[in-house]
Amino acid sequence: MTAEFAVAVHAMELLHHKGDVLSSETIARNVCTHPARVRKVLAKLEKAGLVEGRNGQQGGYCLVRSAEEITLLHIFDAVCSTLVKGTWRSGDMDQDCMVASGMAAVMDGVYTAVEESGRETLSHITLADVDRQILAGSSSQQNSKEKSCNF
Repeated sequence: MTAEFAVAVHAMELLHHKGDVLSSETIARNVCTHPARVRKVLAKLEKAGLVEGRNGQQGGYCLVRSAEEITLLHIFDAVCSTLVKGTWRSGDMDQDCMVASGMAAVMDGVYTAVEESGRETLSHITLADVDRQILAGSSSQQNSKEKSCNF
């Protein structure tokens, strides 16, 4: 998983929460990152059909599907390639040692299982679920005080 995924989920949640067209600058202030980084992530989300970019003075980005329809897997697939990257392979199939010759295949199986499990988990969490968790946490922290996004 990459930081782009966190930026993408944050941006998508903000777009849902505000229910309006927001500029990349507005989103970047809320995410606490640079607008160019947000635009790069939003371009991937737009290509995946999750957001729509609008030009002009009142331009920006908006969701094109409901928060109930968008899963974290949709967002992940738009901005990431894999959850687990096994970039180094230990052992060597040509060695006489059973451990050295078998380790890479075992670890490949572990990486595949973790990838499949993670993707399954992400497929069951919607953007609306994220929103509910944020609102539940916000109400328990703020008691009767209303907290909104000011930017």
